[in-house]
Amino acid sequence: MSINSIFQFLVPKDKKFFPLFEEASSNLIELASNLHEAVNLPLKEREILFQKIDELEQRGEDITRQTNLELSRNFITPFDREDIHTLITSIDNVADYLHGAASRMRLYQVDKITKSIRKMTEINLEACQNIDSAVKELRNLKNFKIIKDACARINKLENKSDNVYNKAVFEIFENETDAKNIIKYKEVLSVLESATDKCKSVANILESISVKHS
Repeated sequence: MSINSIFQFLVPKDKKFFPLFEEASSNLIELASNLHEAVNLPLKEREILFQKIDELEQRGEDITRQTNLELSRNFITPFDREDIHTLITSIDNVADYLHGAASRMRLYQVDKITKSIRKMTEINLEACQNIDSAVKELRNLKNFKIIKDACARINKLENKSDNVYNKAVFEIFENETDAKNIIKYKEVLSVLESATDKCKSVANILESISVKHS
């Protein structure tokens, strides 16, 4: 049995790592919500939301940095140090890819937002909401089923995202004649699909942590 396991009950769980995890997952929902809102607006009205997404991505970086700083300061942690690092990094990776999708839409001045792009931002938002639900249960790992069910939903959403992506790419090459538009749409879709993959990575680490401590 590890030292962390023996002395885990001595750690005031709500004062360091768990609040940081919850702040990170809450920030992720806000970022995904702003992205989904942006793709449902005309081009000229998106900029304010893209700026907000920039701020949220930076906030996510700050939370990740603070979590890693706490790791360096604290000898006893609520669960394995490697799992803490992997979890906060995997959440930050989702934020990076969602921010990347927004950045590409802004950079390429993507005027017409396709149904597939809207659908994939919706899928990512739902996946982030499930991440948040699971993260909130880390304080009490007795509720293993809640975490497991949230992770299962994320896995289904990742499969759904793959299907939407594959169909969208097929339609782009089938119907789009402008080479520049092909590149624009395919890249935006690819980054959104990767964001959902990163959500699945978060689900995997959450499930692994819950199994170890259930």
